[in-house]
Order: sequence, then structure tokens, then C-alpha cells
Amino acid sequence: MRHIISILIENEAGALSRVVGLFSARAYNIESLTVAPTEDSSLSRITIVAIGTDQIIEQITKQLNKLIDVVKLLDLSEGPHIEREMVLIKVKAATMDQRDDIKRLADIFRGHIIDVTTSTYTIELTGSGRKVDSFIEALAEHKILETVRSGVSGIARGDKILHV
Repeated sequence: MRHIISILIENEAGALSRVVGLFSARAYNIESLTVAPTEDSSLSRITIVAIGTDQIIEQITKQLNKLIDVVKLLDLSEGPHIEREMVLIKVKAATMDQRDDIKRLADIFRGHIIDVTTSTYTIELTGSGRKVDSFIEALAEHKILETVRSGVSGIARGDKILHV
């Protein structure tokens, strides 16, 4: 099962390395990893997407909680949550037909063309992982030159918060 683990961690050198090291030492795969500072500059928020049984995820969360840098942890998959991912895709768009088709697809998926050259379009799209995957699949008949995905960012819905 896919789990989204959100971690508040002290914003110090080596903290991220210790979290990732815990996964690699136990041969657990990280599907997606995002890290950024929070509204409190002494803390960062890590969002990890991992695949595993409930027992494996429970073991991971217990081991993460033992790390000194970890302030608080929440498995967002245990309740209602919102998740988003951003993708930047550069596609070949040399002919007018290609440009029209790519523009139409970007509009359908509510993406934005953020850069235009004589032979390429760069599109920005934000949404669920499924939406991003569907957009990439819809662009399959066009030549995708480059794809950059941000990884999942997630937050619990309602009153449930990850805060100190």
C-alpha cells in the first residue's frame, strides 16, 4: 500500500541524511521525497511517499520517531488528506498543428504554458499524481524532451495538523 509520511524535523545539517539513511539501511524504497522549511525557520517538513505493508510502514514510523531530529510525524494516508504534485514538461512544438494540440491538452488539464520557443513549449501542471500521469500519457504522441516532477506534497484535511 502507498503511504504518505509527513515529518517535522529540526532544520539542521545532516537531519535529512539521517532520515533517508534509515530507509536505505533497511532496503526500503522512497518513491517520492520533498523537503522545505516551514513557517518556523528552525523546522523543515519532509514528505515521503513509500510503498509497503501496514506493518512495514508502522516499523518505519517507529524508527523515524526514535531519530533525535524528528519533532513530529504523521502518516497522511491514515485519514482524509490533500496531495499535489507539480510537473514541468518540455515538448517539441515545431508545427502549428503540434502547437494547437499541445495548447488544447494543456487547457483541458488546466496546465499553463510557461515558456515558448520556436520549437518547444514548456508546460507547468499541478494536481494529483494521477492527473500528472494522465497528462504525460496524453502527450505521448508528441515528443517529450524533458520532464521534471516535484514529488508529492501533502496536508491533512480539516482540523488535523502536523505542528509542534
